[in-house]
Amino acid sequence: MAYNTRRKFLLFYLFLCFLMNAKAQDKLEVNNILFIGNSLTYTNDLPELVKTKAKYSGYNIQIEVIAYPNYAISDHWKDGKVQKLISSKKFSIVIIQQGPSSQTKGKNTLIDYGKKYSEICNKNNTLLAYFMVWPSLNYYDTFDGVIENYKLAAETNDAILCPVGEVWKNYFNTSKKFDYYGTDNFHPSKKGSNIAAEVILKSILKYLR
Repeated sequence: MAYNTRRKFLLFYLFLCFLMNAKAQDKLEVNNILFIGNSLTYTNDLPELVKTKAKYSGYNIQIEVIAYPNYAISDHWKDGKVQKLISSKKFSIVIIQQGPSSQTKGKNTLIDYGKKYSEICNKNNTLLAYFMVWPSLNYYDTFDGVIENYKLAAETNDAILCPVGEVWKNYFNTSKKFDYYGTDNFHPSKKGSNIAAEVILKSILKYLR
């Protein structure tokens, strides 16, 4: 009887050690994500919201953000910092964003410079994602163009699409409320940023470790 008791205790102890080691290994699995964008990214600290929501889902995310007012992805590229960061092979996912881009010039920038990001990401074993944004409330009639151009850019460059703008529009059309917008009717309210974070996380979740 004593032998069986000791044996059961030993097996239980080994099982606990296995669980603790597995949990420790999980904590070592870090997903480094680089956000590249403008004020639509840094308002309400959207990347931090994504990080927090990921933690609640059991994922360890570390973030780095390069976002300046009125910047397009072409501006970041011309600055040269993003290429160095992506080439460091540190990041598992790079999320890019610029203004609404409903017009031809913005569309071309999304696609053409998106290709540059896609190529350097591929070389460094990094996934590229587009954070689809939205137009200002004053230019609501351009919303479909925003959605179409971000979808086209992501498809053309074989990138992940985070369809935040599309989710926003569906909510507006259904609820007739526009509370995802902040006081300037362009930048997001805290509620809008929370929804954006949820959509982004959902879009990249299957690529996280």
